[in-house]
Amino acid sequence: MEKLENSTDCKETVSPLNNSGSVLNCTVSGHEAMGFVLVHAGAGYHSESKAKEYKHVCKRACQRAVDRLRAGGLALEAVTAALIELEDSPFTNAGTGSNLNLSGEIECDASIMDGKSLNYGAVGALSGIKNPVLVARRLLSETQKGKLSAGRIPPCFLVGKGAEQWAISHGIPACSTEKMTTKFSLSGYKRNKRKMELAEQVETKRRRQSCGHKKIGNIKLIEENDLGCLEPVGDIMVEGEENNSACLDTVGAVVVDREGNVAAAVSSGGLAMKHPGRVGQAAHYGCGCWAENARDVSLYSTAVSTSGSGEHLIRTMLARECSTSMQTENAHHALLEAMQNKFISSPFLAGEDCVLGGVIVLRCCTCGEAQRSEDIQTLLVEFLWSHTTESMCVGYMSAQDSKPRTHISRLPPGAVAGQSLAIEGGVCRLGTTSD
Repeated sequence: MEKLENSTDCKETVSPLNNSGSVLNCTVSGHEAMGFVLVHAGAGYHSESKAKEYKHVCKRACQRAVDRLRAGGLALEAVTAALIELEDSPFTNAGTGSNLNLSGEIECDASIMDGKSLNYGAVGALSGIKNPVLVARRLLSETQKGKLSAGRIPPCFLVGKGAEQWAISHGIPACSTEKMTTKFSLSGYKRNKRKMELAEQVETKRRRQSCGHKKIGNIKLIEENDLGCLEPVGDIMVEGEENNSACLDTVGAVVVDREGNVAAAVSSGGLAMKHPGRVGQAAHYGCGCWAENARDVSLYSTAVSTSGSGEHLIRTMLARECSTSMQTENAHHALLEAMQNKFISSPFLAGEDCVLGGVIVLRCCTCGEAQRSEDIQTLLVEFLWSHTTESMCVGYMSAQDSKPRTHISRLPPGAVAGQSLAIEGGVCRLGTTSD
């Protein structure tokens, strides 16, 4: 593991966990802002040539979230700010620069969850909106206002044209696919389209040549035709920019604020060349993100955001499963077991030999001294990330840090993507004292 950047007033040690891990200890006295943010730029493949760009966008996302926390904003505001920054980057598969579907259009999924109220908002297959997370956030806010006219229940999840119309009617500006398409996403679409056309040609040739076989008695004859030798039909993966797992780069963030409230959000452009109307895990309840404040002093508050193959994450409801697993003493061991038993070896994915996904997890609790004294407010924050994909890019920052830290986590040498996993993380103690 590369050495992570040090921040002001923090001590860090790097030691083996499963593959590797970091421990971050911060204690600050005074009337300073409290809070912590952990973001991800997707579980997939992050080339060394673009590592700098991926890390940079994670840094900016962390900084935007912390700016909100320092200004007195709560977790929901901070996580939204982080997601907007991630969606606006042309290097991520969310918002601007999203993968194009079979029709050459952008359709985005996003969701957000507030751990305090447990309210949730989501959009699926949304076109024409630059920042899908803003629509999800607005849906969440509208549900808190109560019922609509004639006693109608307000929606928390909208899809397609209806979601776009709802967003515009609530003051969120429209943005055309052309403006959201980058040269990278367009070149990827053209390349993938050629691959699919080639695959269809090979399959057509195979069928036609198979029809050219005739049988007379016990003798099989092969008619000559103008197709030439039959090419083997292999698996032609739909590829992202540099590797076939690059298309899994969903983005997300988890935040805890000064009051101990948690929030989580996720946003994605979906799989490259997906069928129009397909909705991935980023929009599904309990699959893309999860946030839940502790309802008892003996429990942890948890927030989770996922990335990877949407169908795998939907069928396992990984976000909620990881959150539930965090109520045991050892967070690292709990996440390791959840990823292994609830994801890689899940009975719901028994027919899959390559299970691709990743998560970022935050859990926090009020430390013992805070429970005994009203003069001391201390939060113990444990943060982790784990993935079965080749790599996962993350960034994190506390409200007391002078700068964010970023890291591209990779599977150990020799590990097989979809069958192995990496897991890392750390601990941050946030504290303030009153006069």
